[in-house]
This record gives sequence, C-alpha cells and structure tokens, in this order.
Amino acid sequence: MEELQNVLHMNGGEGENSYAKNSGQQKQVILKAKPFLQESIAELYNNIFPEDCMRFADMGCSSGPNALIPTWEAAEALYKVARKHNHKPPALQVFLNDLPGNDFNTVFKSLPSFYEKLKKLGKDHHDDHQDHESVLSCFIAAVPGSYYCRLFPPSFLHFVFSSSVSIGSLRYSCFVLKKQHFVPEGLISESGVPLYKKNICLTKTSPQGVCKAYLEQFEKDFTKFLKLRTEELVPGGRMVLTIGGNQSKEDSIKNYRPNVLELIGMELEAMVSEGIVEEWKLDAFNVPVYGPSFEEIQHVIEREGSYNINLLEKFDLSWDAGSVDINGDSSLDTRVKQVLKIVRSATEPILASHFGNSIMDDGMNEQMATP
Repeated sequence: MEELQNVLHMNGGEGENSYAKNSGQQKQVILKAKPFLQESIAELYNNIFPEDCMRFADMGCSSGPNALIPTWEAAEALYKVARKHNHKPPALQVFLNDLPGNDFNTVFKSLPSFYEKLKKLGKDHHDDHQDHESVLSCFIAAVPGSYYCRLFPPSFLHFVFSSSVSIGSLRYSCFVLKKQHFVPEGLISESGVPLYKKNICLTKTSPQGVCKAYLEQFEKDFTKFLKLRTEELVPGGRMVLTIGGNQSKEDSIKNYRPNVLELIGMELEAMVSEGIVEEWKLDAFNVPVYGPSFEEIQHVIEREGSYNINLLEKFDLSWDAGSVDINGDSSLDTRVKQVLKIVRSATEPILASHFGNSIMDDGMNEQMATP
C-alpha cells in the first residue's frame, strides 16, 4: 500500500461523492466544540493579550465548507472580546494544516466569500463605532504536512484547534487544554501471518494482541502530538481537541461495537468470495483507526504533563447527523444512500490506493446498499 500520508485524505473536489458534499456529521462535531473554542479564545486574550497578532492553527482542517468554520469562530470570538475591552482587535494569523494530499484548492476558492463575511463582522455585532482600524484583519495560509511532525517554530502559536472525526465513530470527547496515524507495530505473527486477517480494522473479535497494539500505537502517537504542540505553543497557549472514540475503556476493547469500517470489511470479504477482490489483498489491508475511550485520552494528556485540562465534554452523534435531504425524505433507503456517500467520501482514497481505482464501482456501493 502507498505511504499512508499520501492516501489518508478525503475525496477532493465538489462532486456528488466529495467530502465537501458529504461532511454534515463533521460539521456537527465542529459546532459542538464552538462554545469551548470561543470561551478559550476569550480567556487567552484576557490572560496573555497578544497585542498585534494572535496565531491560530487548525490541524486536520480537511476541505470543503467545514474547513473555515473554526477560523470564523475564532475570528468572531477575538473580535467580540477585544471590543468588550475597547481595544483594537489584534490580527488573526491562521494556519490550515492537513496532509499534502488534502484538497486545499477547494478551501482557497472559498476565501473571497469568507473575507466578505469578515468585513460584516462589526455590523453583525451592532458595532456603531466601527472604523477602518477596528475591522479584524485575518491572514490565512496552508501548512501541508503531518501533525506528527514539527510544523512551526518554538513558542510560536497561541491557539491550536483539532477536530479528529474517526471513521465509524459516533461518540466524541472534547478537551480544552492549557499549556503548563500509522498502522501499529506488532500486528504480524512470527510466521508472517497478519493477526487481523480478514478484519480491516479493530473489531470485537480481534485478538488481544491486536487490541493492545492499537492502544499502544494511539498512546505513542497522541503523546507525540502533545509534545510537538508543547514546543510550538507559547506559555499559556490553548488547545481545543475533539476526538472520535468510545464511551469507556471497556467499550474500546472488549465491547467494541460494529461500525462502518467493519461493514466495509464484510463487503470486501464478500467481494473476495465472488472473485472481484484477491484474497491476499484483503489480508494485507488495514485501516489505521483506533477509537480511544475518554479515559484513555485523559490518561495520555495527564501522563505527558505539559497541559492543564480546563474543560472536558462528551457527546454522541448519529452517522447521518447534519445531513439534510432537500426533499425532506427521511426514509431508511434515503438515509442509507446518504451514509454511503459519507463513507465513500472518507474512505475511497485509501481503498483505491490498495485495491485499485475501480473498487467503489466494482460492487462496493451495491454490496453495502443491500440489506
């Protein structure tokens, strides 16, 4: 399979199967975190007051209409808190980060309308004293690269936002922190046989060794993420993270409930039986997704030791949350088709890189749509 960072991205463009047209659930996750993001921006302003410029990074911004929502929320909060103190709002310098394969061009196309909306910020908040100096300046740039690497100079960022929507997750944890993904190793037996054979992801029936390997890889990766951000954040800087996962540690490992990835695995197995997919390709395929529990996330944060947890929240969402059918059709068939589009927008790049570009048209959609 290709290098993961080259294929771990959503479907680009603005077509029917694009992430831009099928990211309603992800939008709901971002909106759930809005009050925490805006409250943290206000606290940050009050505590360290960056007079000239606040530097904000959205890590894992993806593409489509959701990409600029956190930036807008940050700009709105910064403008409101500055005006509350009768200060000129500092400039907001925004860095949109995702892997190099992300469709940044779609994001850039939406910048003109974003800047037009920004010009109206004072009017929307009834600022009768708004002048040419009080309109918030916002400068947006893309920073392609893995957030498991250093992306910024030391003590550079004031705020980091990251909304991690794991494929198949319905439960989410939101953490507000203050500063004070790869396939796990150990998934191959000594004889070279994959321990997860015929399972493309972690399931309830996965061997204990596979569960342990996924948990250890999550702890390693998340610890690395936190340490890197520790170097990049200024003292007193903030992070707001939303992470898709499971309700408890017991739920994560022993009672890992069926999800969309497991259904994809079953359909791939059916395609092997029909001769559409070669068995060795299925055995060699693995989606590097682990849904950590609330306790597992909290444990890593506390063990890393660089952050205070100012606030934490848990919430659930359905798979088709945020999907609006223009005809008002909420039938099961319509909802299934909508979920299939969501799944395709999120999984097609990694499936196509391993099984070939025609995998979705060779029967995957038809298989999954069959009750």
